[in-house]
Amino acid sequence: MGGHRRGELSDAEWERLRRFLPVSNRRCGRWRDHRQVIDGILHRVRTGVHWRDLPERFGPWKTVYERHRLWSADGTWERLLQQVQAAADAAGGIDWDVSVDSTSVRAHQQAAGARTAPPPAPAESKGAEAVEHQDESPWQSLVARLVEVVREVRAWAARAAASPARST
Repeated sequence: MGGHRRGELSDAEWERLRRFLPVSNRRCGRWRDHRQVIDGILHRVRTGVHWRDLPERFGPWKTVYERHRLWSADGTWERLLQQVQAAADAAGGIDWDVSVDSTSVRAHQQAAGARTAPPPAPAESKGAEAVEHQDESPWQSLVARLVEVVREVRAWAARAAASPARST
């Protein structure tokens, strides 16, 4: 996939993440390219766009949605975050304390991708992403992206648990 677009995985982030990704064991064939789908999920989490409105470069929106739904339900996002954190720590590539347990993710707000201003307009220059993450190592930015996804997954789970059961 050549160079990356704003908000998508850099080559350095991808190289660190790819070894932890699950392998398809489905009878129906191989999964669509993980990087393309993960970039779609990251785009959705970052922008809040509706699944159906994902740009075509991420592949069919249903594929991106289903992978995210599956990985949220089976704990894959949680495992990826834990594995990447452990690898980052072992490599000395992370300089903050992030603790993960079954109920919370604790990280410095900049590490977790918290915004202090509204997200930039899509028409902004392509160099904006480089400026935004210039002080972060690939490990730091990858952990921050995964923390953002895991936070969303946990928020969905909390909302679902709080919703009254529907009866027919």
